Amino acid sequence: NMPEYDVIVLGTGLKECILSGILSANGKRVLHIDRNPYYGGESASISPLEELYKKFNVPGPGKAMGQGRHWSVDLVPKFLLASGPLVQMLLYTEVTRYLDFKVVEGSFVYRGGRVHRVPCTEAQAQASDLMGRFDKRRFRKFLLFALNFDESDRRRHHELDPQRRTARDVFRHFDLGSEVVEFVGHAVALHSSDEYLEQPFLQTMRRIQLYAESQDRYGHSPYLYPLYGLGELLQAFGRWTACRTPPLRSSGSPVTLWSDRGSVPFPQVFRCKQLICEPSYVPERVRSAARLIRVVCLLNHPIRDTEDAKSCYIIIPQTQLRRKSDIYICMVSYAHNIAPEGKYVAVVSTTVETSNPEREVQPGLELLEPIVQKFVSITSFFVPLDDGRRSQIFVSRSYDASAHFETECEDIRDMYRRMMGSELSLRGLRGEQGGRDEASGQRSAQQPPPSDLPACSASCGRR
Repeated sequence: NMPEYDVIVLGTGLKECILSGILSANGKRVLHIDRNPYYGGESASISPLEELYKKFNVPGPGKAMGQGRHWSVDLVPKFLLASGPLVQMLLYTEVTRYLDFKVVEGSFVYRGGRVHRVPCTEAQAQASDLMGRFDKRRFRKFLLFALNFDESDRRRHHELDPQRRTARDVFRHFDLGSEVVEFVGHAVALHSSDEYLEQPFLQTMRRIQLYAESQDRYGHSPYLYPLYGLGELLQAFGRWTACRTPPLRSSGSPVTLWSDRGSVPFPQVFRCKQLICEPSYVPERVRSAARLIRVVCLLNHPIRDTEDAKSCYIIIPQTQLRRKSDIYICMVSYAHNIAPEGKYVAVVSTTVETSNPEREVQPGLELLEPIVQKFVSITSFFVPLDDGRRSQIFVSRSYDASAHFETECEDIRDMYRRMMGSELSLRGLRGEQGGRDEASGQRSAQQPPPSDLPACSASCGRR
C-alpha cells in the first residue's frame, strides 16, 4: 500500500517549515520533502564563502576575507520582531529550544542623504534629530495615544472611530508633519506603501504597538536575528522533526525526506490530502507579479551614521527618492557569528520599478561604501494563480523585498486559513505575554520580560 499523509510539504523555505511544524504540532501526519541538498530554497544560507563567489560566477575570495568556513551568508536575510507573530510561531512549535538569538543593535530611517535612529519612546523622540521642537511635542502626544490605544475602550479613541477614520485622519488630528508621518508609517508601522493612509487606522495602531512592545523586550531595537544566520533557523526544524534522513538521490536529483512518523524509504509514491509547496515546484500554478533586486555586499566596516552598530536595519522610505517602493538595508556581522572578526554582510533590496534595477538601489549602496565585494540578483516575485481550495494544492508567495518577516507571516496565516478553514490559533504558549504600563505605554519595571521568549544573548556564544 502507498503511504498516505495528511499533508506533504515540498521545499524547506521558512514558510514551508513553519506550516509543517504547526500542522505536525497539531497532530497532522506530515511528510516534508526537499529536492535540494541544502535548506532554504531561494532563502538559503551560503557557506563556505567560496560557494557564494561560485554561485555568482565571481572570482575569489582573496585571503583578506579570512577562512571561508567562518562565513554564512543569507541570500534573503530578514529580521524577526521580538514580539511578532513569527516568534510566536517558533515558540508554538518549540523550535526555539534549538536556537540562540541576538538583538539587532539599531533601527534606522533614511532622510536627506543620511540615516537617523528611529524614535519610538518619549526619550528617543526628545533626542532625535528627525524632528524639530514643535514636531517632537506633537509626536509625543501621538505616541502616547498610539501606545495606549485600546479598540474596546472608546475613552481612548479621542472620538476617532478606528473602523471608519483613516490613518491620515489620525495624523491630521495630531497635526503631524509629512516627514513625521513618513517615518512613523514606514519605519515604525512597517507599511511598504502609502495605501495605509486611506485605510482604517486600527491596523496602523496595532503595528505601532507591536513595534514598541518588541523594542521593550530587549532594548536597542525591536529586531532579533539568529546566531549563525537564518540557515540555523531552518536547520532547527530538521532537528525538531522526529526523523530526518540524509539526502538521497534519484534520477540525478537530490531529495531530502523529513517525516514525523519514522524512517521513509525512497523512492516510492506518496499520497496526501493536501499539498504545500514553494513556487519553484509548480511553475504552472504561479505568475510573476513583480521583480525584486537584492545586492549582497561584503564589508570590512560598519555603516556610517549608525553609531558603529554591528547589526542594523535601515529603511529608505519611497518618498525620499520619489519612488513607489521602499528600499531596505539589512546588515549583520561577526557579532552574529556569520562572518570572521571585523567583517560585515549588508543586503540592499527593493521592488524593481525601472529597466535599470542597479541604479535604483544606488542610494542604498552609497551608504555602504566602500564595498569589498557585491553580488547582484534580480528575481521574480511569484504569487499563486488561485487560492488552492479546489485542488488542495497550496502555494506560498515568494519572499518580498523587505528585511522583516511581517508579510511572510501574513502569507503563512492566509495559507493556514485556506487549508484549515479557520484562523491560525497559537494559544497554549508557555508562560504569559508581558503587559504594558497604561500610563506610559512602557513595560513595568516590576514586570520582567516573560519566560516564553526565545533565548537571546547580549553577547555571542552558543549554548
